[in-house]
Amino acid sequence: MMLAMNDPDQTEPTFRAELVPNRSLSPAGFTILMSLVAVFSFVAGVVFLLIGAWPVVGFFGLDVLLIYGAFKLSFRDSERREIVEVNDREVVVTRLTPGRPAQQRAFQRLWLRIELEEDSERELIGKLCLFERGKAFEIASFLGPEDRQDFYRALKNAVTT
Repeated sequence: MMLAMNDPDQTEPTFRAELVPNRSLSPAGFTILMSLVAVFSFVAGVVFLLIGAWPVVGFFGLDVLLIYGAFKLSFRDSERREIVEVNDREVVVTRLTPGRPAQQRAFQRLWLRIELEEDSERELIGKLCLFERGKAFEIASFLGPEDRQDFYRALKNAVTT
């Protein structure tokens, strides 16, 4: 079910959370790391070139490109957002993904069930899903297990009060 944010019948949210992925490396840290990787690869490539193993030099350039590409994908993925709002009648989840239109899904509080997969014996935390009329919708998939568990408690409290 889609719902526009400017719906005149919509009430003010009583709970709002903006979920963002953890970004452990700053842009400055990325520049420093890539500089170190490039310098190391260049020096190692020169050493292999001097001992006559010239085909290896290309692989040292390839590893720098692959590491750079992996970090760029990670940075792009870290721009994702999920906004969860709870009002008197419903829970609205808005997904913002770079390069894609925003997705919005509304769940009626009366029919909503919130579940977090947990294995207490092995201390594992799994998916956090919203269920409405038998259909599941996973949220907060990019959060770490502890953050997902904390958010589950906060959302459950917001919906039941």
